[in-house]
Amino acid sequence: MDRDVKRPVLTLVVLLIGSSVTLAGSDTITTGSLFEEMVDLKALATFPSPAYRTIQFSSYDRRSTLPGGPDWFANSDGFGREPIPNFEKVLREPDDKGVGEYLVADVAGPGAIVRLWTAAIAGQIRMFIDDANEPVFDGSANDFFHRPYDHFEQTKQLDTDRFRRTVYQRDASYAPIPFAKRLRVVWTGNIQEIHFYELQVRLYDKGASVVSFRPEDIAQCRETIDKVTQALDDPDQHVSPRAKRYDQRFEASLDPAEAKTILEMEGSRAIGRLNLQLVAKDMDMAQRQTVLQITFDGYPWPQVQSPVGDFFGAAPGINPYTSLPFTVQPDGTMVCRFVMPFARSCKIALWNGGSQPVSARGSVVTSPHDWTDATMHFRARWRVDHDLIASNRDVQDLPFVLAHGRGVYVGTGVYLMNPSSVPTPYGNWWGEGDEKIFVDDDKRPSTFGTGSEDYFNYSWSSPDIFLFPYCGQPRNDGPGNRGFVTNYRWHMLDALPFSDNIRFYMELFSHERTPGMSYARIGYHYGRPGMTDDFQPIKPADLEMPLPPERWQPAARMGAANSVFFAAEDIMADTPGTQFDERRLWAGGKLLLWNPKKKGEKKSFTIPIKSAGKKQINMVLAMTPQSGKIAASLDGEPVKLSGRDTIDLHRPYRILSRRFALPTSELSAGDHTLTLELKGTSEGVRNPEIGIDFIYVQNR
Repeated sequence: MDRDVKRPVLTLVVLLIGSSVTLAGSDTITTGSLFEEMVDLKALATFPSPAYRTIQFSSYDRRSTLPGGPDWFANSDGFGREPIPNFEKVLREPDDKGVGEYLVADVAGPGAIVRLWTAAIAGQIRMFIDDANEPVFDGSANDFFHRPYDHFEQTKQLDTDRFRRTVYQRDASYAPIPFAKRLRVVWTGNIQEIHFYELQVRLYDKGASVVSFRPEDIAQCRETIDKVTQALDDPDQHVSPRAKRYDQRFEASLDPAEAKTILEMEGSRAIGRLNLQLVAKDMDMAQRQTVLQITFDGYPWPQVQSPVGDFFGAAPGINPYTSLPFTVQPDGTMVCRFVMPFARSCKIALWNGGSQPVSARGSVVTSPHDWTDATMHFRARWRVDHDLIASNRDVQDLPFVLAHGRGVYVGTGVYLMNPSSVPTPYGNWWGEGDEKIFVDDDKRPSTFGTGSEDYFNYSWSSPDIFLFPYCGQPRNDGPGNRGFVTNYRWHMLDALPFSDNIRFYMELFSHERTPGMSYARIGYHYGRPGMTDDFQPIKPADLEMPLPPERWQPAARMGAANSVFFAAEDIMADTPGTQFDERRLWAGGKLLLWNPKKKGEKKSFTIPIKSAGKKQINMVLAMTPQSGKIAASLDGEPVKLSGRDTIDLHRPYRILSRRFALPTSELSAGDHTLTLELKGTSEGVRNPEIGIDFIYVQNR
């Protein structure tokens, strides 16, 4: 789903949360206090007390036991028929119908479920809290992992629409479920059927005071929950620094290779909001080649060092989105709400690592801050590997953050250029690999995932643009997952505290061997003074903008196997009203643009079929800010495009390449006519365009 990008606002409203169930600052953890934490960015800057450890139960391949060993990259993680059941324990062997009982998790409290996810899971879940004989949840496993609170009648008292688009995010749920003594989750189902799952739990230090979840909590915390979901739904309007604010503005111009300090501050303070806007002729280049550096308390190297666009989570270019800690507005204004405390000083600098002049303007909002033994510096470590060979055989673990010291991991962004020539998600998928996060004395990862998209809360290698408070895909060029792809995920309830060290890896595991991939990533975390890591200064070569292959051509492999491809201009029946758009996104480097003048106007294409048989015709079309709505017919008969009578190709702020499929049908040998008709436009589109990149026929 897409969350609408909010228009710039001039006034921020302070979020004040209270309820009759929990008091802010109380040491007791309750359902209400966990909801409050979902929007408490300031709390992330202080090492948690009571301390906790975040662990994950998942359907990862149980053969992966020895780090770096023979089965370290095994990938049977939930499709069914795995060599080893993807659970903690087999409680009851399958019966004659194949249904058995399996242990998902059994942990001693105090603790809380802080995140659930599934791509799909059959069967039933029973969740027991503490020593209860009766389950708190007993129902569909798919419902449990996607929307557990919907199981309870009390949820109807909430603003349910807003709850479902904020607490439930894509394929994940962040609805907290605390437990004082014990959590036990049991799956009943057929091990041969699909059963992907991830369940993240906070385990608090013994002695922490936790009030176990009851369905009645939902109604009693209604006011708190509704205020939290309001803040998650529109953080630009409802999240702001709570203390006395001090605003400082800055402007700077940077010549190529120039570095400049744009702001220096003294005293014990905290940045509560950072706004930054770049202006340059080539904004994609400027966002990657202008480096933000923030240095706290006189350290020799900045704690934050990242290309500007990557730091704000939506590069390359301007891809508007709104999340809890970051907003990117359509005019290029970028906002960071992560709280950044410092004990003595802060210096913000920019370095222009490109070949064009860049200007910057923005502001910071700071407030007084008491530095304590638990306060941490904000850190953002960016790194990139160009010209990688992604593979399904030579899989590799890419390091995101390797740090020694005391801190909390709070977010991840990835920025890829995927040069695959397969035009379908099955074939050009880059993210089959799992996250593997070692914390402190882990001998194997305490967070072991089931796929990169699963970590980012989606599934099935989806190319959709989606934007949620904690996760999103603000850029995915397509078709499928080729071109530039950006994903983000912010850890709030599921933050990862570490007392001694953290090692965060993500596998690079693609559907097929793909040379020439560029993979940039950033790990956001907090660290106590004295933390060391594998930091390396950014080099000019790192900032080179990777470009998709020039004049690429689609390949008839994997999801596009048994296909014949036609450039749209080669099979167009007539040329009036057409022109070309040239860029690397399109096959052959150019896109046929049809500019219909009025509703009902048509454009036809002649598709030659060499041999009769069952075929599927696919169209790869452009989705742009100027695109119109279309319908299709084949040989004069109306046909659906990807199951719809009419397709709206309009997408504000973005230019995407997407595949649309006609129903599979029996086609005779000879020429067939595919006709597109303009059915109208979205509001604000005055001169509609329809971009047709290529058409392909696949034997079925």
